[in-house]
Amino acid sequence: MKLRPWTLVFILVAGGIAAAAWNGFHRISNAVVIYVSEDQVFADPILRDFERDTGIKVRAVFDTEETKSAGVMNRLIAEKDNPQADVYWANEPIRAEVLRQQGVAAPYRSANAEGIPASFRDPDGFWTGFSARARMLIVNKSVTVKPASVFAYADSRWAGQAVIAHPLFGTTTAHIAALFAALGDEKAKTFMEQMKTNGVHISASNGDSADQVAAGTYAFAMVDSDDIASRVKQGGAVEGIYPDQQEGGIGCFIVPNAVVLIKGAQHARQAMQLIDYLLSRQTEKKLAFSDAAQIPLHAGVETPPQVVQLEKLKVMTVNYADVAAKMQSIQPFLKDWAGH
Repeated sequence: MKLRPWTLVFILVAGGIAAAAWNGFHRISNAVVIYVSEDQVFADPILRDFERDTGIKVRAVFDTEETKSAGVMNRLIAEKDNPQADVYWANEPIRAEVLRQQGVAAPYRSANAEGIPASFRDPDGFWTGFSARARMLIVNKSVTVKPASVFAYADSRWAGQAVIAHPLFGTTTAHIAALFAALGDEKAKTFMEQMKTNGVHISASNGDSADQVAAGTYAFAMVDSDDIASRVKQGGAVEGIYPDQQEGGIGCFIVPNAVVLIKGAQHARQAMQLIDYLLSRQTEKKLAFSDAAQIPLHAGVETPPQVVQLEKLKVMTVNYADVAAKMQSIQPFLKDWAGH
């Protein structure tokens, strides 16, 4: 298709205006650029509060739902030699750890990280976790005998009745990588093949999985706790179950947010202020009371009744650095498993 001359001129002018606006923002001295994998509906109010409280302008670039976490992470890696972002707000620590391993992250130890359990922080300060989600089973209320484990996906009684988000994106990838790290490759691959044999359906996202369970298309899915909270609020006929809480169970996989200072950040001072803000108890309280219903990592932060305290859960024991390495090594297997 040929472009008319005036159309080409318009495209070039529009592109030039956009580039000039971006470059102009970078020249603002009291500004910060953040790439965000957390859902925009939850992250944006926090960032606007930061602007109001500090007077620092924020330019945020958000992931899409379908490429959640992978999109901006890959962009940060591509921009490694010419960083455009100052901060990365990851919706889980696995890809934050990948950025450390790729040399994209810079160390920063915020005073507000004190009190956050060491298991949710990089020991050298390259990333710090805050405000967590739990990976939970969302179950349609019409189901009489409820699944209680992630391994229900491989149970023949649930043949053709389960759905899971695409394994190459978002927290589903992180959860599967954590299972590989915990079980070992052989047992984890066996579980994944049993899941496929059992007729699991692959959806576009956690949100899509939650909607299909709420509609009664499938009996259950493994999603994030905020997906369940939103469907319950909407009046969906669903309930959430923390998986593998029984004696000898593997425990519930906890997915904290993670914040990263980008190496070579153009607005380093403002970036550190933003990181301090995100790691504050105040921010954790806001995220707990928001529709995200996230679990604070600081002890003693006020929460609404529906947010379970971290110490009351049987938590899956993971090393996020090991999970990050495993996530990269199992990509070929996951592509094959998903039919790519």
